Amino acid sequence: MIRHSLAALGLAGALAFTAPVTQAEPLKELTFGVISTESSQNLRSVWDPFIADMQRKLGMPVKAYFAPDYAGVIQAQRFGKVDIAWYGNKSAIEAADRANGEVFVQTVDSQGRPGYWSLLIVHKDHPLAQFEPAKTGGVDFDPQTYKGCEPCLAQMLKTTKQLTLGNGDPNSTSGFLVPSYYVFAMNKIDAKKDFKRMLTANHETNALAVANKQVDIATNNTESLERLKINFPEKYAKIRAIWISPLIAADPIVWRKDLDSADKKKLKEFFLGYGATGSDAENERKVLAGLQWAPFRESSNKQLVPFRQLGLASEKAKIENDENMSAADKSKRLAEIDGKLEALSKELTTN
Repeated sequence: MIRHSLAALGLAGALAFTAPVTQAEPLKELTFGVISTESSQNLRSVWDPFIADMQRKLGMPVKAYFAPDYAGVIQAQRFGKVDIAWYGNKSAIEAADRANGEVFVQTVDSQGRPGYWSLLIVHKDHPLAQFEPAKTGGVDFDPQTYKGCEPCLAQMLKTTKQLTLGNGDPNSTSGFLVPSYYVFAMNKIDAKKDFKRMLTANHETNALAVANKQVDIATNNTESLERLKINFPEKYAKIRAIWISPLIAADPIVWRKDLDSADKKKLKEFFLGYGATGSDAENERKVLAGLQWAPFRESSNKQLVPFRQLGLASEKAKIENDENMSAADKSKRLAEIDGKLEALSKELTTN
């Protein structure tokens, strides 16, 4: 199993391929987009204090925008309905490519961890959890030391036709992109075709489906399970992890590139100062703790490069395993992907 860190591949700088844009008028109010990792009601309860502080410190109305899926937030930012948004790295790529988005700061884990981890989870009584129970990630396992249950994963890969999979939003990093490559593409599995049935939902819904024995296995991540422990402790206790990914870089905050420069300055000062400086810092850190974060740090679109590479690697694996594609077409497509991967590697080494 590949164990390198996705978070260690670069965090600063900016990608240079986006077209120049027209500068916008100064904001009179700001809309903050929040991706749908769980129900809007649960998200509002942890986001409202942060939004209120943002409104007070920026001196303008700030409202939260919740959509039923990740694409809804991306589309809203594309059409100027959302000014800044919290994304995962995969959805931030879509925002950068389709919605004129740009990463400007990055979240930081409240426990000081350098990122988070994608998981495959099952019910604690599921047969897959019984292959190596002493080493299976149970309640309150430490993701920094847990290595996964290889016999559990091996059995899953042998029996996919008998299993129902709860997969993540297609724009989710931990719920879709990371397991799509490390679990499925690397093992020549097509999640849509090779499982008995595949359902798509957000992290919370997938975790509850596992706890309620409505699906056999589901994608998830360590941060979402920590939220589940708070909101549904009795469900959380029924879940076991059987696979854990390499480390994933913490989530980015993305603004529209065409925001007024003075507004960008105020936004960056707010985020980098929140919980870090000033007389309100202690209370602000409590608000961030509700979001499972510590004070933010500066970042850029270069944070997204490793995840672009991962997406291309997944696409490359699918092409290599496609027995219906002609040798000529396969060679052409693989050469194109290798060219993109080479360009991204160069991007990581530039300032």
